[in-house]
Amino acid sequence: MNNVKVEPFKIIGIAVRTTNENEQAAKDIPVLWEKFMKENVLENIPHKMDTTVYSIYTEYEKDHTKPYTTLLGCKVENLDHIPEGMVGKSFDGGDYVKFSPKGNLAEGLVINEWFKIWDMDLGRAFTADFEIYGEKAQNPSDAEVDILIAVK
Repeated sequence: MNNVKVEPFKIIGIAVRTTNENEQAAKDIPVLWEKFMKENVLENIPHKMDTTVYSIYTEYEKDHTKPYTTLLGCKVENLDHIPEGMVGKSFDGGDYVKFSPKGNLAEGLVINEWFKIWDMDLGRAFTADFEIYGEKAQNPSDAEVDILIAVK
């Protein structure tokens, strides 16, 4: 776990409003990922800076126990053209704590790290938390995913 400073950035992708209550997010987020893959969202994002996929948790009603928005997409140079069915958002960046779990994505690598994070007293800001699926996450059985948590 490291403290990092995140610069402002823009994302275009697809989103869903969900909640961890009644394990709803455990249903909604895999469906969002499936849509992202099946509909080739990555290829259709204009002005993307690279092919790193960001899974962003934002628009929290209160904290991780209440509704929030999950956005899957890529960093882009601008939000001038947002394709139909997609959303574009700007994020302010700020102070973050970075976690980098390594292991098998199919064995709950990311959600198990979230369970640990939810139990920590990090002084979370609940502005925009995100996972980064870059080059090190390409091998699902031996992946490394960065999880960045906004802190006050």
